[in-house]
Amino acid sequence: MKHRVTSRIIEFVAAYPKEYAVRTQWGTPIVGFADASDPIFRMLSSVASPTHAVPQDFLAGAKTVIAFFIPFSKDMTRTNIKDRNCSKDWAAAYVETNELIRQISMDLNEFFMAEDLQAVMIPATHNWDEEKLISDWSHRHVAYIAGIGNFGKNNMLITDQGCCGRLGSFITSAVIEPDKRDTRESCLYKYDGSCQKCVDRCVNTALDPDGFNRFKCYDMLLENEKIHRSVGYADVCGKCLVAVPCAHMDPVKGKLRAKQRK
Repeated sequence: MKHRVTSRIIEFVAAYPKEYAVRTQWGTPIVGFADASDPIFRMLSSVASPTHAVPQDFLAGAKTVIAFFIPFSKDMTRTNIKDRNCSKDWAAAYVETNELIRQISMDLNEFFMAEDLQAVMIPATHNWDEEKLISDWSHRHVAYIAGIGNFGKNNMLITDQGCCGRLGSFITSAVIEPDKRDTRESCLYKYDGSCQKCVDRCVNTALDPDGFNRFKCYDMLLENEKIHRSVGYADVCGKCLVAVPCAHMDPVKGKLRAKQRK
């Protein structure tokens, strides 16, 4: 079942640009699986949001949570390096990838229903408290539980393909073997203090060495949304994700490999 689901998601993303008129290019998705009863889900109420849900809040018979990371192409992320506001390509990628995640979830829902299994789709975004700016279902934290990556200083999940991309998740009653989490840090700042480039790149001083101001960050997202309304509702920025060591790779793994070669 794990191989079937993983292959289905990868093939869906590969075929998507051939069927729909999109400007975004994506790499090969990373797919992870978590036990829906993993105790870390309950711990998210003290980490992500006091009201963060557990899988059983959506599906009483939840057994597995599937998380997937859809990486952006390097050509597209380069467009977002310059200037204060995000590029139109980056804004379009945000909107188009959110729709891609919705379509993947619909496809997975059909797949599991055909297997006489239950499933629940979760929206890619805009499922948060707009006053507190916290979500009751954090795809990033769920993806961490599923072993897809580890958090960086920029609060993004750093995967083996970096942090430039979008995350989705899906809940099912299917029993699928969970993936193991890598306890080693993926962020150079957290690993050995050697990098704070994401802090330097934050255009609205929402990131600083001591923390993160989510309200300043959201102000920047709304500024970009006004500029790029022609592509859809693109409340996005991404400046702290590009032109940094973790944009398209796990830089700690890269550093360790370089040491081994010496």
